[in-house]
Parts: sequence; structure tokens; C-alpha cells
Amino acid sequence: METVFEKRLAVHLDELKWLYCELYEGCMDMFEALVKQLSVRYHERDEDLKSLDESRLKEPDWYKKNDITGMMLYVDAFAGNLKGVERRLDYIQECQVNYLHLMPLLDSPKEKNDGGYAVSDFTKVKEELGTMEDLSHLAASCRRRGISVCLDFVMNHTSEEHEWARRARAGEKEYQDRYFFYDSYDIPARFEETCPQVFPTTAPGNFTWLPDMEKFVMTSFYPYQWDLNYQNPAVFHAMVDNLLNLTNHGVDIIRIDAVPYIWKELGTRCRNLPQVHSIVRMIRMICEIVCPGVLLLGEVVMEPERVVPYFGTVEKPECHMLYNVTTMATTWHTVATKDVGLLRRQMDIVCSLPKEYLFLNYLRCHDDIGWGLEYGWLRERGMDETAHKKFLNSYFRGNCFNSPSRGELYNDDPVSGDARLCGTTASLCGIESALESGTEEDLRTALACDKMLHCYMFTQSGLPVIYSGDEVGQLNDYGYKEDKRKADDSRYLHRGAFDWEKARERSEEGTWRQELFEGIRQMETIRREHKVFSGKACVQTVETWEPAILGLSRELDGERLIALFNFSPWEKTAWIKEEGEYKELLSGSKVAAVDVVMEPYGIRWLFDTRAEK
Repeated sequence: METVFEKRLAVHLDELKWLYCELYEGCMDMFEALVKQLSVRYHERDEDLKSLDESRLKEPDWYKKNDITGMMLYVDAFAGNLKGVERRLDYIQECQVNYLHLMPLLDSPKEKNDGGYAVSDFTKVKEELGTMEDLSHLAASCRRRGISVCLDFVMNHTSEEHEWARRARAGEKEYQDRYFFYDSYDIPARFEETCPQVFPTTAPGNFTWLPDMEKFVMTSFYPYQWDLNYQNPAVFHAMVDNLLNLTNHGVDIIRIDAVPYIWKELGTRCRNLPQVHSIVRMIRMICEIVCPGVLLLGEVVMEPERVVPYFGTVEKPECHMLYNVTTMATTWHTVATKDVGLLRRQMDIVCSLPKEYLFLNYLRCHDDIGWGLEYGWLRERGMDETAHKKFLNSYFRGNCFNSPSRGELYNDDPVSGDARLCGTTASLCGIESALESGTEEDLRTALACDKMLHCYMFTQSGLPVIYSGDEVGQLNDYGYKEDKRKADDSRYLHRGAFDWEKARERSEEGTWRQELFEGIRQMETIRREHKVFSGKACVQTVETWEPAILGLSRELDGERLIALFNFSPWEKTAWIKEEGEYKELLSGSKVAAVDVVMEPYGIRWLFDTRAEK
């Protein structure tokens, strides 16, 4: 009798073999070894996980519903270690979170670790965070509570302290072949002609000279992160096995870091090459064979036309989810300009995509904000790219136009004038400066801005993810400057330790933290209760005839919602004229959807009650 593994393998075998042999010509023996490797991992998989796989196969769109809210956090900053996170699961559920993204926690050096993205051992948790057994135990506890666990998987590179790197450095050619080594700068120089730099200021170039080896090694990100050579099938095999090991420890979502970079080819930009899509497609099929309940989240921080291909096609899918990064950056652009024109255009683009595509929506994350906006569109409206980036970075540092924001630059390039931005949502919205000034009106305005942005995130189709601390208005942490391991990386401004003492204020009547916390919880609850927030809904922008107000409509199965967002600190009017009887879901009051007056940073979720009759 054909086993479950054999049945699943048979579905994908021809395509998997074709893609593999296209990348690794003449390596049929290695392909057969890969299949055996997959069989081993399948049979090692826990029965509870296999049962979960089967239940998710019966409901393949389980992750596309409007009842999922995510949160991303650093284990050490949130609760010290993995056991600490497990002890805090009641709080996670209080936040109504059922998708938990644990930031990089695999073994990495104490220094030169890029926030955990320089992995030295893919099979081991950082000692200070716990063990792989602790990870399995936490994942099982989450599973019992209906919480899915997401974990980063760094595919593009390893730390220079990884065993492969150490053995390569010791002269073992087998391991040198797992990276890109060159005896002279001839070939690296040719790569540099076409391959852009990731961090031209803090880590210029794509290669690092190693005096002890008298060789150059490719390092696209930082000198201590050595790029893996996926033209070597041994690399693909080993990394696939590392991925499956994590899924067998109970990880539900694999966040593939820096996906576009994983295939390098001389004479190209070494970004988004066709081979990358072959590798991601193979990983998708491998997961569907071994662990079909597992999702792939692709980190593709690029403009929409470069992001969307990583979904693959309906017939040959790649990633299950991708980050809605351009919308995030455009949202903050809109906060600064008070003009929703570009954001409306961005929403029109996203809403026109097939509903099978699922975006992960967010306001802030562990990383900086890169200003990857649609500058062609802005240029037609008189905005120069360099000048506009300088304006945005000046605004969000509180340096112009009476801006209440407090942020810092990351990777400031004095030559190009380019830079990215760091800061927590609360500090960028003005809560930090309002608390410093002690002005109640400023605090009310900043809180309204914060809540408005979260409401906008919850209105978008896709999976909303809160950055840990945002739910209680965590402010910038300037203490990172006193830590020599972090002082050169301003991203630690928004990676501060979770302040549990201040978080208690979420339960204290009349505090601003309670107002923010309960406001976000209310939005989450309303979103879950109304099917019009489903990813299946038809979403369109609505003309408000007011540059500062964004209008969106959502419709599904007779339900209709008109959502309005005032991106300015002044009272404005949405000059809409919608027929119907509407209830404002956040206040519960009846509101006519005609010439709607919006308070500063105001929100309206107008639900057409005719669907309830």
C-alpha cells in the first residue's frame, strides 16, 4: 500500500526532479539522496504535527481568514528566554494574538551577529535563550492554545563562525566550495560592476578580503556574513535539512530571510534571478511533501512588481505570504505629507492583485524604514527623490514643520543623501515628545495618530502583525548607545526590552496606555466578528475629495464597510455621499455616510446595516 509520504511525493516528483536537474545538471544520484533525506524527516515528524498537517490540508485557506492577528518579538527583550515567553502566553492571548513571530534565536556570535541574522549553528538555539527542546515545548504550548509560531530562516549566508566557514578557513576545499572564494580581485571586480551594494555606508562592497587565507569571500551584507553558494547542491541539501529540522520542532511558518539574494551569477545584479524562484518553488514542494501544514513567508523588501513574482502562480505557488513593505513605507510618507494620493495609488495596486495573494501588513518591525516609494509618480508631482527622502528623514527626527516625531537615521549616506529611519510607532507618532512636553492636547493628538495607523493596518486585506510593545505604546530606547555591541546600529532604538512595569498601565483606568491597548483590542475584535474583513472581500479606494483623508470600501456577501482615515492633525471632512444606513463600528453610533466630519487623525468604520436586516 502506498504510504502518505509516497502519495505526496508522487504529486510533486516530476516537477521537483525537473527543477533540481535544471539547476544541478548530472546530479541524479544526489537528487535520489535528497528524496531519501525527505523521507527521513517525514518519518521523524511528531504525530501531533502530522495530525495538524492533515487538518490544514482539509482547510487550505486556514491562514487567510480575518481571525488571525500576529505579533513579532525578540525573545530576550520580551521575556528573557524561551521559557519566559511560554510563561507569558496568557499576555499574548490577552493581546488576541494567534500568530507569534519569534525573531532570530538560532546560535550566533555574541558580537558580529546582525541581530541574530549571522547564524553560526542552524541546529542550536542561542544558549542564553534556551535549547531546541525549549523551542519544541513552547511550540507545543502555542499549538494547544491555537497560536502558530513563525521563525526566521537565514538562507543567504552563514556567520563566519559557522562550522562550514571555520573548515573553509582551515583550507578544506569541500567547505570553501560552499561559499564564493577568489584568490584575486579579478572576478569580484566584475561582480561589483553589476551587483548593487546593500549597505554602501556601513558595509561597502560585496566582498571581504581575508588576510589569513589570502582570499576574497563574497559578503553581500556584512563582512562577517559569508554568502552561501547555491550552485553547489550540497548547500541546498544541507539548508533544506536545517529548515525541515525547524518544522519538526513545531515551527508553523518559516520566514525566509533575504530571498532575492540567494542565487549569484556573474554579470547580473545577483537579485531576483530565475534560479531563486526555482529554489523557492522546490522548497514549497518539499514542505508540501514533508510538512504541508507549514507556511513560507518571503522577506522581499522591494517594490510591488518585484515582490509579487514570489507568490509564484496559482498552479505553481512559491511563498504563501509576502511583506507589504511598500504600503508600510508609503503609510509613513503619508503621515509626513498629510496627502493620501500616493497611498491611495498604492492601495489601488495591491487591491487589484489576485485574492489568492496574502500580504503581511505592519506598521513597524525590527528593521529600519527604507523609503522605497514610487518616485516616478512623485516626480510627476514635483517631488525630487533625494530632496523628498531628506524631508521625510528630517520630519521623523522632529527637525521640521513642527513635527512631533522622534526617530534616528540608519545607514546615512552623505554622498547620495540616502538614509533609512528608525523608531517605535509611538515615538514616530509623537507620544514621546508629547510626554516630554507634558501637553495633554499633544498627547491626545499623538494617541489618535497611533490608533488611526493601527486601524488602517487592520482594514487592509491580509495578515496584520503588531510589533511587540506597540500595543502599549513603547517608546524609543536610547540606552543602546551605552552598549558597545549595539551602539553602531541605530535599529536598536526600537529593539528595547519590553517594559512590563509600564505595560501594567494597560489595565489602569484612565491611562493613555489603557486607551491605546483597549483601542487596538477593540479593532481586533471587530475585525474578527465581521466577514467583510475577510481576504475574499472586494476592496476599492473611495474618493473623499479631501487630500488628507483616505477612503476604502470593503464588500463581501452583501456586507459593506466604508473606512475613512484622516492623516492630518486637523479636523477635515470626507465629502462622500453613500446611500445606505450606517453604523460606526468603533463607537456604535448611527452615522450618515454623507459629508463625514473627521476629527484630527480620525477614524470611521462605517458598516452598512442594511445587510443585517
